[in-house]
Amino acid sequence: MTDKTVYIISGPTAVGKSLISYYLAKRIGGEVVNCDSIQLYKYMDIGSAKPSEREMGAVKHHLYSLVEPDDNMTVARYREMALETIDDILSRGKTPIVCGGTGLYLNSILYDMSFADSEADEERRAELEELAEKNGNEYMHQYLEALDPEAAARIHPNNLRKIIRAIEAFEYGKGVLDLSECSMNPNYDFRFIVLNMEREWLYERINKRVVRLIKLGLVEEVSSLLDKGYDPSLPSMKGIGYKEIIGYLNGEYDLVDAEELTMKNTRHYAKRQITWLKRYDFARWVEIHKGETVGDIVDRILDYYG
Repeated sequence: MTDKTVYIISGPTAVGKSLISYYLAKRIGGEVVNCDSIQLYKYMDIGSAKPSEREMGAVKHHLYSLVEPDDNMTVARYREMALETIDDILSRGKTPIVCGGTGLYLNSILYDMSFADSEADEERRAELEELAEKNGNEYMHQYLEALDPEAAARIHPNNLRKIIRAIEAFEYGKGVLDLSECSMNPNYDFRFIVLNMEREWLYERINKRVVRLIKLGLVEEVSSLLDKGYDPSLPSMKGIGYKEIIGYLNGEYDLVDAEELTMKNTRHYAKRQITWLKRYDFARWVEIHKGETVGDIVDRILDYYG
């Protein structure tokens, strides 16, 4: 491995990214860097399925439980923190292993992009507002969905302000439609692995994980966040698992319905993640099969790159 080697372990939710990253780190002397938008937040451990305390104690993990749930985390800010962390790991002779499936965050690491003018682009905002005035909220929501399905799923079609901000965030983050204009970040030798498995098995894992998270105390975690004063309208609180439990706590449906809704929304999210990841034509896909050990999977990842 060169001193610029950076592994990226991505894939749909519940495929096993955190566990594979942990064992890969143990094998090659690596450290894990979070690339999941919800795992950045404090107090959101169960619903975001953060690595266990044992894993974090045995292998150094970075950018987990970093900011308050009401913190305004932007793609530009994440990029700055992530690249600084990666450089620090490399400077100590270790190998960074970026772990997560948040598409815009992945782009911010992979591509050489500038965010210098992103906060001042009033002209583009005026164009989007004019577009909304002519075509309506539903049109703008569909426009966002075509750019960033992940963001569109979190934002209500009537919340025009958030829709416009999400479109801006996508454009400033050089999303999928703009990648042809971006060059790869030249500072690193990326080894990009996408973990995947047969769809029915993945969905079965998702359903079982939702049941497990509720048993581990997801309802109590969400209730505690609300008790701390965090507003349900915050982007962090719109994360899958959190918004459904908030609905349950508000009396909109019972816990069984909340559980089923979380399963359904997580399955849909996993499908969108797979669609997003297929657009990285340089990524190497590792199909996980039943009966394989974690060691077998790590062996295959390392074999890909000699």
